[in-house]
Amino acid sequence: MAASRKTKNSVIRLAFLVTALSSIVALGLIMLYLFIEGLPIFEHVSVTDFLFGHLWYPTSDPPEFGIFPLIVASVAVTLASSTLAIPLGVMTAIYLAEIAGPRTRGFFKPVVELLAALPSVVIGFFGMVVVAPFLQDTFDLATGLNLFNAALMLAFMSVPTICSVSEDAIYSVPAELKEASLALGATHWETISRVIIPASLSGISTAIILGMSRAIGETMVVLMVAGGAAMIPNSLFSPVRPMPSSIAAEM
Repeated sequence: MAASRKTKNSVIRLAFLVTALSSIVALGLIMLYLFIEGLPIFEHVSVTDFLFGHLWYPTSDPPEFGIFPLIVASVAVTLASSTLAIPLGVMTAIYLAEIAGPRTRGFFKPVVELLAALPSVVIGFFGMVVVAPFLQDTFDLATGLNLFNAALMLAFMSVPTICSVSEDAIYSVPAELKEASLALGATHWETISRVIIPASLSGISTAIILGMSRAIGETMVVLMVAGGAAMIPNSLFSPVRPMPSSIAAEM
């Protein structure tokens, strides 16, 4: 019996190991393929011009392959969306986990999870037909398809992920820590800020990373609402072209 159990454990452990290694190998092969297929471009342009060139016209004659504006646009859109999504997502998670009553939590929790399931094309369509005209009329802009619009839509997409994962991290804090803090005379707000949040900080950090990973890799939304201009933005309302939208547009 003991030998059979040991064999079964070994088989299960081997199966998990093979599955994990398969995922890593598959990811490595994808990266290797992209690297090999991308190498021929350096026969036409130097690495410096490719990384720091300001012109992206791959179909012109001669072609221009400067991706610096695309990199700046991706970073700018991600940073702008993070300034909105991180505070909103974390504060919503704290409210649902520690402040809201059972009825309020029971209503808002499914709503947040439902928002996470919205297709990106729906969010992009909303940004294009509702938010863009509003920004254009309100701020007297040439176009409402710009960096700020893209940041708003990406923040809207990231908040549910940040909120859900952060809420789970807050729930995982042992009740004994909270009870000990309250027993020592700390208020509810002091317990949240000085005990619960520090104890769940690693989980909240993971939530932020997951949310921002979705934002920086999002394609359809930025393709629809960012403006599609491959240039370095000089304001929050400049049209931009982040890297994912450029990849989709050039395919």
